[in-house]
Amino acid sequence: MPPSVEVLGTPLALTDYTAVIEWIDATVASGSRGSLSAAAVHLVMLAQEDPEVRAAVLAASLVVPDGQPLVWALRALGHPSATRVYGPDLMARYCKHAAHTGTKVYLYGGRNDAALVELTVRLRTRFPGLEIVGAHASPFRELSAQEDEQDAVRIDASGAQVVFVGTGQPRQEQWMARMRPRLAAPMLIAVGAAFDFHAGLVAQAPPWMGTHGLEWIYRLAREPRRLWRRYARYNPRFVAGFARQYARQRARPH
Repeated sequence: MPPSVEVLGTPLALTDYTAVIEWIDATVASGSRGSLSAAAVHLVMLAQEDPEVRAAVLAASLVVPDGQPLVWALRALGHPSATRVYGPDLMARYCKHAAHTGTKVYLYGGRNDAALVELTVRLRTRFPGLEIVGAHASPFRELSAQEDEQDAVRIDASGAQVVFVGTGQPRQEQWMARMRPRLAAPMLIAVGAAFDFHAGLVAQAPPWMGTHGLEWIYRLAREPRRLWRRYARYNPRFVAGFARQYARQRARPH
């Protein structure tokens, strides 16, 4: 397991894409069970406010810094080698890898069945040989115990080894925490908006904006009605909260 450092109570891994993919492969090969969440600032702040979200985040085997501001926070805390592990890029890199290794992949989430079909077609076209053994679009509401059971039966029957979960934060983390004990698949990976990006439904920000921590501006410009409250509420709170954490660390005797 890569080492991790807490930022506002969320343990963020000090790792990179290569090490994460190796860890996923090792988990699959050993037949053990793990889960991974690519955390944005939004999830870190939700985990601070909501005990149920916090419990779900802490239940993940590994939490990686999806957003550049979280990488800057890790570096400010004394970890200059910290790097971003962006959920959509991790999904693409692992799908490319799985196309060569034969790892069986399942897609859980997406906007609807049509979006999931488009995602499946695009991934298979982009990564020839990728074995997608199943896909299911989860409704955007609280699921019943019967629906959870149906999901577990469906996923287990597929023989999936890696399940990508794209139902949005924090629903995907809560789903993984609830379903991890019930699923035979060795690895569950929550990747947020990756499904929309790779299906071509939402445009990704240019890489330079992600590198400079400006991706939220790009996304806000394209989905203002959905995202403006999130950014207006949590971005300032993150800055203020991390400033307090940083000040406390600086004040400690070395």
